[in-house]
Amino acid sequence: MNEIRAVVFDCDGVLVDIGSSWQQIHNYFDTNNLDTLERFLKNEITDDEFMAMDVKMWLDIQENIHIDEIMRCFSGVKLMKGARDVVEELKKRGIYVAIVSSGVARFIGSIAHMLKVDDWAANDFSWDKDGFLMGPAPSMVNSHNKGLMVDKLSKINNIRPEEIWSVGDSSTDLSMQITNSNFIGFNPARQRALNAFKQANVPIVLEKDLRKIWPIIFNEEFPN
Repeated sequence: MNEIRAVVFDCDGVLVDIGSSWQQIHNYFDTNNLDTLERFLKNEITDDEFMAMDVKMWLDIQENIHIDEIMRCFSGVKLMKGARDVVEELKKRGIYVAIVSSGVARFIGSIAHMLKVDDWAANDFSWDKDGFLMGPAPSMVNSHNKGLMVDKLSKINNIRPEEIWSVGDSSTDLSMQITNSNFIGFNPARQRALNAFKQANVPIVLEKDLRKIWPIIFNEEFPN
């Protein structure tokens, strides 16, 4: 069995108990992006195009949106059950913990800070000098090729792919599994994700408790 030196998490639906940080903003402004979401999941539009369409919907509803209002969209969002326990135990064992998410960077960054992870990447907005939303910033994380970030992490930290586990909830998160690395499908976001996980023959955790990934990675129960 290979040594485990890094665990890379998606955030939405994995570390936090929401389906999508982008959807949280849609809920706030009562906008609907199901058509563009379907096109995005089919890889018909890019992250940058998808984000631009989303932001346009919000700005069409409200001309001036301050960063404080965007952050209010996440009020009441809770960590996934077991998330803090798992990250703390990984850190105790000297294992590198990172977040690779195509979610909203301001929110993902707050979770990264709360959990004290080693590194994180997500997609952000651009703001004017007074903190008002101008549009999306160029995407940092390609949802359909999140492995680019995992590969970069691997090389920068001199961690071999076989020493890395990634954990995600969507079909696009399977792209985190670079060659010879490991992946767990956690809390599948849609039937599409469950089908993709089964087809990829990866371990799947259906229960919304992140501690359930522990026996898969370490072949032991989560420590009390």
